[in-house]
Amino acid sequence: MDEKISIILPCYNAGTTLERCLKSVLAQTYPNIEVIAVDDGSTDHTADILKKYRPIFKEHRMCLRYLFEPNAGLGAAIHLGLQYVTGDYLCWSDPDDFYFPESMKKRWLAFQAHPECAVVSSDAFVFSSDDLHHPIKREAARFEHRYDPKQFEWLLTEKSHFCAGCHMIRMKDFLKVNPQKYIYPARRGQNWQLLLPVYYCFKRYYLDEPLYAYVLYPDSMSSGDDSKEKELQRIYEHEEIIRHTLSKIPLTKEEGRKYQKILQLQYARKRFFTAIDYKDRKLLKKQYLLLVRNNGISSADRMLYLRNRYIIWKIYYKFKDRWKECICTKYP
Repeated sequence: MDEKISIILPCYNAGTTLERCLKSVLAQTYPNIEVIAVDDGSTDHTADILKKYRPIFKEHRMCLRYLFEPNAGLGAAIHLGLQYVTGDYLCWSDPDDFYFPESMKKRWLAFQAHPECAVVSSDAFVFSSDDLHHPIKREAARFEHRYDPKQFEWLLTEKSHFCAGCHMIRMKDFLKVNPQKYIYPARRGQNWQLLLPVYYCFKRYYLDEPLYAYVLYPDSMSSGDDSKEKELQRIYEHEEIIRHTLSKIPLTKEEGRKYQKILQLQYARKRFFTAIDYKDRKLLKKQYLLLVRNNGISSADRMLYLRNRYIIWKIYYKFKDRWKECICTKYP
């Protein structure tokens, strides 16, 4: 086990959960690990915890590198961490989650058994923050195509899991697709940037075992999207990040057109449903027409559009629904 595993750990005000994450790394049965902790301008005691654990990691013959930058978001933190990676394999995780003890060893063994793959991805248990003993569900098991070694299009269309701590990338393959180790600076979306270029060129092996604990918190980043403006900002940001990532991949012209259209329809549809949720008729019409022009509309979409855009159609469909209920009740 001479090969080194590097874990990038972006931290922002992670003082309440960080020690649990660090202890989970120290408990790994694979010994040759370095953690590159990037303090993204924390204002709590995150820095004190990281500095406290540096000698503890040294006692375990592991390395904990501490980096600081003014608050710039996850993308910038991952970008900075990548510049200091010295390992043969790359992982990244969130400081409010944690690894199970066999996580690194089992992924490394999977690489030895499947040298044709550039990524090994495991499943994860999902926990509620108030109960870390009884998982709610498994994260990857819901994805139908998880065993497919070609994950590029599945991830592009959000049908492949990208929970941060589930993945390990062979670093020499990562450098083939991203020799500058550049990550577009954004508040989120770094998982697409790390995985999509590798998935385009290489195969992935899926390890059907939960090796990571993904913890849900009431104040998580996604739960903060509690308004139309915030939700739309997230949608536009994700679309921009993926378009930027695609621009760095050596796609053929035909592939470029294909994937740009997939993105256009995918994110128009997201905005379409956001418009319905927030009763924004102007946005609804704009996204509906965009879907129509690109042959991306279904009869169900058309029904949703009509009943949410025009009062008369809303009354019509409400009456139709009630009539169906009456028929079904009378003739079960």
